[in-house]
Amino acid sequence: MTDWNKRYETGDTPWEKGGAAPPLLEAVGKLGLEIWGNGPVLVPGCGSGHDVRPLAAAGLAPVGVDLAQLAIDRAESYPKAGDESFEVGDFLDPGWREGKSFSAIWEHTCYCAIDPSRRPDYALACADLIAPGGCLVGVFFLTPHDPGEESDGPPFNSTIPEIDARFEPWFVREHGWIPENAHPGREGKEWVAVFRRK
Repeated sequence: MTDWNKRYETGDTPWEKGGAAPPLLEAVGKLGLEIWGNGPVLVPGCGSGHDVRPLAAAGLAPVGVDLAQLAIDRAESYPKAGDESFEVGDFLDPGWREGKSFSAIWEHTCYCAIDPSRRPDYALACADLIAPGGCLVGVFFLTPHDPGEESDGPPFNSTIPEIDARFEPWFVREHGWIPENAHPGREGKEWVAVFRRK
């Protein structure tokens, strides 16, 4: 099991790009704000909060959650962009989810970071936390590793059919596209999707 706090202690954080995910900014521009609903928006595995702040600046109320205290400390060290908040917690823990509800979830680098055996838990967590009619909006890292490249992950590869099948019991996919904008090295390796909670 990955020690995420240790990764921050040692600076082994290749997912930290210093700014918001380009596909998030693209999705906000393409989909508008209505897709996010009227309630709080959860950003699991938020790291330093780079994806949280633009959502807050757009007028939403995002909540960033991360397993690593050091990540949350770093996220909270930035100037406030709006109505954002941060907390240490385990998104996959039913105890953490108890009593919580969100109008939307923004997924970026959390799904690919967890062991694939935990992906059913991830889908269930989304179903538990998103109110009916709300959305899971995310950029999924499909192929962080080239075919034949040895890697134990994280990140772990995924496919569009696998992602669709994972969420189908609780969600209907409304959109899916390869983002035009990406961090360098991720071009063509990501997929943006919007899943509506049944």
